[in-house]
Amino acid sequence: MMRAIALAYLDQHGAEAHRLGWTAPQLFGVHPEHGFLRVECAGVLMVNDSLVVGVEPDRIVFDRFSSYRTKPGQTWGTPIWEFVARTY
Repeated sequence: MMRAIALAYLDQHGAEAHRLGWTAPQLFGVHPEHGFLRVECAGVLMVNDSLVVGVEPDRIVFDRFSSYRTKPGQTWGTPIWEFVARTY
């Protein structure tokens, strides 16, 4: 499900997110050692199962909530594809 949501996001909103400066860690990050077990390092697309309906400079809008680019104490993790590549 998460993969399908990420692909739909890229198709529908990827160009706008890139234009607004969203980075791979901000969108697809996971903790560099613990993956999904530590959500304080997770990108906005890695912690939910809802479709994106809009992209703004400081938040990603989902159908029922928003996730903000910067949160107090936020540390961005490794993009999921880099984390997975290290586990093999």
